[in-house]
Amino acid sequence: MANPWLALDLGADPAERIRQVGRAHEQFCSGGLSLSGDQQPPQIRSVVADSWKRSASALPGADGTPPIDLSDGELEEYRAAHPLARVLPIFRDLLGGLAEDGDNLMAVCDAYGRLLWVEGAGSMLRGAEQMNFVPGARWDEAHAGTNAPGTALAIDHSLQIFATEHFSRSVQRWTCAAAPIHDPGTGRLLGAIDVTGGDHLANPHSLALVRATALAAEAYLGSQLTPHTAAGRVAALGRNEAMLTFGGSRQRLGRRHSELLVLLLEHPEGRTGEELGFDLYGEDVSPVTVRAELSRLRRTLGPELVESRPYRLRAELDSDFRTVTRLLERGRVAEALEEYAGPLLPGSDAPGISRLRRLVDGQLRAAVLATRDWSLMRTWLHQPWGADDLEMWEAYARQLPHGSPARPLAVNRVRQLATEYGLATFPQRARN
Repeated sequence: MANPWLALDLGADPAERIRQVGRAHEQFCSGGLSLSGDQQPPQIRSVVADSWKRSASALPGADGTPPIDLSDGELEEYRAAHPLARVLPIFRDLLGGLAEDGDNLMAVCDAYGRLLWVEGAGSMLRGAEQMNFVPGARWDEAHAGTNAPGTALAIDHSLQIFATEHFSRSVQRWTCAAAPIHDPGTGRLLGAIDVTGGDHLANPHSLALVRATALAAEAYLGSQLTPHTAAGRVAALGRNEAMLTFGGSRQRLGRRHSELLVLLLEHPEGRTGEELGFDLYGEDVSPVTVRAELSRLRRTLGPELVESRPYRLRAELDSDFRTVTRLLERGRVAEALEEYAGPLLPGSDAPGISRLRRLVDGQLRAAVLATRDWSLMRTWLHQPWGADDLEMWEAYARQLPHGSPARPLAVNRVRQLATEYGLATFPQRARN
């Protein structure tokens, strides 16, 4: 396929592709197809196969319905404060015509896959309600399986998902195209813009349109930025490979270079090769290996960014993990939690990175607990890194208002985790 992000090749028969992919989907869900090596059928795009595997590991099956994460006043308050609210007129101007013609929906989600706005004709909205494609519902892959906005967030790239390419069977009569949207100042993922409709959307124009809409939104947000003294920005939270924005371009770094850059950010005064080696490898390190890695890093980033003796950054770079800690220092816990995209370089086992990761996570978690704000606790618990946090679940259950429909669910989760962790009795304090 010439473009892996497009659902159909030029001249492909949509009906035949639906049948082919549908058969492969049923075989995969029944365990008869592994999608690895020679077992991946040629009609299954790699981006779809990878998403099916992620979805299958996160969901109990292909017949579930995405949960409602935000509703009523809570939803209104959340999306009014969200950065994408400022570009909603751009979305409506560029995509509103598609939504108003009765054949499509326009949807906007945040970085967690929560739908903030879903707009279109009444008949389309009613059809979408049957699969919980409604404001407040959680449409990331972990809760909804393969779908355009959720998968666009997962891979940080625009794409189409066509009919039976969706993991959930209830969504397979729809086709969608989505593009991620970033904060132009920090590179942080803000959410995604999506167009959902019928098979007619499986064409290059719909993908180009949502991508152009995302770029227009980013350009507008960039025009509203106040001047900042930092020369660049590093995003390293919730990703194994850091993203460096510097000199007007964005660059994804390899794992080892990501670790080195984060360590240099943490030590602006500079580090010797021996100190960096210990932070990367512990005591089992060869000086030659460290020098080679640092030499490759300097070639990658350029001498204008990294200098030696000691190794340090020439330019002032900001970072997402430093933004989180600065906000915490100012007592702005809700903003820090919103900025937090996940653990720092979660795939790294370098001692220096592990220490810094624990420090950032521990500061944020402690601050959330200290607020006694059940809505902030819920945000923490609804993320992969917080789903099994027994102490947070206990605090959340205590802070929920009596009579809240979420309280029995929280208490039950406390019981489950207490049993899994081998605690002899259910913590009494979570009942009170």
